[in-house]
Amino acid sequence: MSFALEAGQVVGLMGDNGAGKSTLVKMIAGNFRPSEGTMRLEGRDIVLHRPVEARQHGIEIVHQDLALCNNLTAAANVFLGRELRRGIGPFRVLDYKTMYRRAGEIFKELKSETRPRDLVKQMSGGQRQAVAIGRTMLSEAKIVLMDEPTAAISVRQVAEVLNLIRELRDRGIAVVLISHRMPDVFTVADRVIVMRRGRKVADKAIAASSPEEVTGLITGAIEQV
Repeated sequence: MSFALEAGQVVGLMGDNGAGKSTLVKMIAGNFRPSEGTMRLEGRDIVLHRPVEARQHGIEIVHQDLALCNNLTAAANVFLGRELRRGIGPFRVLDYKTMYRRAGEIFKELKSETRPRDLVKQMSGGQRQAVAIGRTMLSEAKIVLMDEPTAAISVRQVAEVLNLIRELRDRGIAVVLISHRMPDVFTVADRVIVMRRGRKVADKAIAASSPEEVTGLITGAIEQV
């Protein structure tokens, strides 16, 4: 697998179960070490041992299960592990006011109706995605990896998530979108990469491909383009 990713570009990553999509993304996110090859970011080789190192380089991942805490507010989830504090020396307390304000600003930037003080367990699928994506915006992300963000949500919520992806793109952030949903990829992506049995079999502009061609590549009816 070899591919380049440009700022402000959405790349759809497609393939059947077991094609290697999630493994590839987890290597980019620092979860797995690649057995060979190199990764370069802005012209420099990088080696990632842990997800926190990927985050330090501006690489964020939104997992399929979102990894949210249902009993916490939207703002608390956005700042989970990166909570803001105020005070002096050892006398420091959580700065809820600033976290609520900043989370609200992030949701406004994403054009989401999600409210900072709402509990995650009371949210729709689209609002939960907004919370997960909001976390990526705390660290000035350069690359956001999204694993099946529109799985198991309603048509209206799918539209919300696709709009969130467009907002990331418009902010100059590169997005890798893993999805089995052909309409979503052809609606929002600039390019589509197809994997089959651990190998890249296509890397094309969306305008130069079609759902029928991608289906053929995924199933093996078309070997490679």
